[in-house]
Amino acid sequence: FVSLRRMNKRLAPTSCLIILASLLSVGASSLRQPSGARVPPRLLSAFQPSALLTATAPQPAQQPVLATRLRQPLVGPRFAGPRVSLRPSLRLKGGATAAKMATAAAPAPPVEKFRKDYAPLGHVAENVDLTFKIADESTQVLSRVEFVRNAAGAEGPLRLDAEDLKLNSMSIDGKALAEGTDYEWEGSDVIVVKQGLLKDKFTLETDVTIKPQDNTQLSGLYKSGMYCTQCEAEGFRRITPFQDRPDVMASFRVRIEAPKDSCPVLLSNGNVEKSGDLEGGRHFAEWKDPFPKPSYLFALVAGDLGSIHSTFKTKTGREVKLGIYSEHANVGQLDWAMESLKQSMVWDEERFGLEYDLDIFNIVAVSDFNMGAMENKGLNIFNTACVLAAPKTATDDDFERVQGVIAHEYFHNWTGNRVTCRDWFQLTLKEGLTVFRDQQFTMDMTSEAVKRIEDIRSLRAAQFPQDNGPMAHPIRPESYIAMDNFYTATVYLKGAEVIGMYQTLLGREGFRRGMDLYFERHDGTAVACDDFRAAMQDANGVDLAQFERWYTQAGTPTVKAAGAYDPSKQTYTLTLEQSCKPSPGQPTKDPYHIPVRVGLLGKGGGELCPERVLELKEERQSFTFEGVSEDPVASVLRGFSAPVKVSFDQSEDDLAFLMGNDMDSFNRWEAGQKLFSRAVLASATPSGPTEVSPLLVKAFRQTLLSEGVDPSLKAYALTIPSLSTLAEEMAVVDPDLLVAARKHVKRTIATELKDDLMAAYKQHSTPEGAEIKRDGGSVGARRIKNVC
Repeated sequence: FVSLRRMNKRLAPTSCLIILASLLSVGASSLRQPSGARVPPRLLSAFQPSALLTATAPQPAQQPVLATRLRQPLVGPRFAGPRVSLRPSLRLKGGATAAKMATAAAPAPPVEKFRKDYAPLGHVAENVDLTFKIADESTQVLSRVEFVRNAAGAEGPLRLDAEDLKLNSMSIDGKALAEGTDYEWEGSDVIVVKQGLLKDKFTLETDVTIKPQDNTQLSGLYKSGMYCTQCEAEGFRRITPFQDRPDVMASFRVRIEAPKDSCPVLLSNGNVEKSGDLEGGRHFAEWKDPFPKPSYLFALVAGDLGSIHSTFKTKTGREVKLGIYSEHANVGQLDWAMESLKQSMVWDEERFGLEYDLDIFNIVAVSDFNMGAMENKGLNIFNTACVLAAPKTATDDDFERVQGVIAHEYFHNWTGNRVTCRDWFQLTLKEGLTVFRDQQFTMDMTSEAVKRIEDIRSLRAAQFPQDNGPMAHPIRPESYIAMDNFYTATVYLKGAEVIGMYQTLLGREGFRRGMDLYFERHDGTAVACDDFRAAMQDANGVDLAQFERWYTQAGTPTVKAAGAYDPSKQTYTLTLEQSCKPSPGQPTKDPYHIPVRVGLLGKGGGELCPERVLELKEERQSFTFEGVSEDPVASVLRGFSAPVKVSFDQSEDDLAFLMGNDMDSFNRWEAGQKLFSRAVLASATPSGPTEVSPLLVKAFRQTLLSEGVDPSLKAYALTIPSLSTLAEEMAVVDPDLLVAARKHVKRTIATELKDDLMAAYKQHSTPEGAEIKRDGGSVGARRIKNVC
C-alpha cells in the first residue's frame, strides 16, 4: 500500500486497495510451491500467505504444480469448501538411524507422481497398537502392527514411511532386526524390510523417539501449548514407521501416558476403554477405534483443556456421548458448536440415513491447531476460529460459518472415514462430496437461496480464475509433485459442483439411491472416483460414461445459448453450444455432459411450461419446448446447474423482468447483478456518470416490496456487486471512475426510493432490548435492514 502511494501520489487510497486486492487474487492462482505447507479441511484464506516466502523450483512444463491447499477454503463469510495450514512452508526432511535422531538433510529433488502408477501393496497393516509415553524432553512411541498378505498386490519388501524420528529398535514376531542385514534406509525417510522376513501374517514392533516440541512443521505429533496431531496427508510417518497411504485401513488401539498436572485430558480416536493413575504423577488413557481407518485419520490430543458435554440419541436408540474441548477461557463460547453438532447428526440421519457409529464423539478446539479443521475419526480437531461463537459479539455470518464447518467435519464420518479415497488423486471423492453435503445442510438450516448464491460467488472468485490460469487442473489430476499442495479450490469447490450435477441429473431420490448403493458396496474400504460414478449409474440405470470428463478435463466450459419462438407452432427452440479453452497439457477438450436447468416465463410472470433439465452432450444441440403460448423470457442455467459460464444475449427489459419475477432464486439474483453491473459500468467513463435506467430502479423497488420472498434473498438481490466483481468486467480498470460510478448508482436508487427504503429499514429493525434470534427470518430481516 505504501509503495503504491509512493509510486503515484495522485493514486487514491481506495484505488491502492483495489490494486492490492487484484494482485493478491492473481497471486493466489499463480503461486508455485514444490514442497510447501498445506492450505485446506477447509480455508481461512483463499491461499496461504506463507507460500509467498517459498522459493520456486523449476517444474515440468506439462504438469502444473498445485500450490493452493484448500482443505477447507474460506472464501466469503464461511468455509465454502477446504483447511488452512498455518505451519511453515519449508519442509526439513531427515532420516533416522538406530543411534541418533535424524538431522535435517537437503530435500530430495521433487518426484512427480502419476495416478496411472497406483498399485496395491503386497502386505498391509490390519491391526495397530500404539503406546505414547509423553514427557517434557521427548516422547517414546511403541508400535505393534499386525500385517497380512494382500492377494491384490505383488509380493515384495515391506516399505515403511518414517520421517524425522529416532528408531531405537525394530522386530518381527519377536526377532530383533538389524540395519543392513534385515532392513535398510532408502534415502532419508523410508525403511525397507527385506522380503524374505515376511510371512503371510506377521507382527512388526518398533520403538521410536520423537520430539514434538521441536516439530516446527506442525505435521504429525507436535507441541504448541498442548500436544496435538495433524496427520493428513502424510503426517503419520513422523510419529512411527508405517505404510502412510490412504488405502491401508487398520483398526487402532492407543494408550497415552503423560504427566497428569500438565496433561489432564488425554484423547484419541474411538471409544475410551480404561484410564487411571500411574506412578510419578502420571496417568494414562486407552482408546480403541473398532472401525478400520487410514493413518491420516489418526488423532491424539493431550493437554489442559476445559469442556462442555451432552448426549445424542441416534435413530436406533443408541446414546452417544458428545464432548467439545477448548482452552478454559473459551468454554463459554462452545454452546453453538454443540447445537450445530446435534443438528448435523439429525440431518444426516434424515437426509441420507447415516447414523453415527461410535459411543463417543469429541471435538477439540484450540488456538494452536495449525489447520482450519480435521475430521479424524471420533475426534475432530478445529482451530478456535471455526468453533467459537459468543452471542454478544458473533455476527450472523459467524454463527453460520461455525455451523457449516462443524457439519462438514462430522459428515466426513461416512464420506471420507468409513469410505475413504484409494489414493490422494481421488481426494475430491471425499472432499467434493462432503462439501456438497455441508452445502445442502446449510441450505436446509438457513436460506437455500442465499447459500447457493454464496457458494457460486466463492466458486467464481476462487476456482474460475484457477481454471483459467497456469495452475488449471481437473478435479482428479493425473499427476502431482507435492501432495501437500494438492488441496485446491478445484478439488473442493468444483468437486462439489460435480457432485451436485449428479443430483440435478438423477433427482434427489435418484441421488439417494446412488449414495445407498455406494455405501452398501464400499463401506470400510478405500475406493476411487469411478466407484462413486458407477454406484450412481447402476442405482439409476443410466449411462454416465461421458460424465467422467468432468474428472479428467480442466477448465471452465462456456455454454452459448440462443432462443427462437415460433408463434404458429407455439414452440420455443433453445440452441446450446459448448466450448472450453485450452489448459496446461490439454490443448483440446471433448464435449462435457452438462445439465442445464431451463424455465420459460410468460409476460405475466408465470411459468409457461414445466421446468426441464436439458442434457447437453454434444458441441451443439437444439431443444424444443412445445405448447408455449407466447414469446417467453427464458431463465437459463437455473440454480447454477453446472459450473459453466453462460453467454446469453438478454435485453435490459428481460433482465429487469427476471429480477422481479423469476421463480428461481439464483437466476433472480443473477439478473439483478447483471443489471447493476451494466448501470455501474455505463457510468464508469471519463465523461462522467450517465442516467441510471428506470428499469433498474423499478426492478429494485419490485424486489424490495415483494411478499413471500425469502428475506435473505431480497437482501442479496438488492446488493450492488462489489468493486472486485465489477473490475473483472472492465478491459482497463480505472479504480477512481469505478468507485465514483458505483456510488452514483447507489445514490440514485437511494434518492428515488428513499421512502420505501426507510420503511423497510424500520420494518426490519429489532426493537431495543429484544432477544436476538438466529432463525432464518430474523437473520434475513437484519440483512435487509443493513442493505437499506
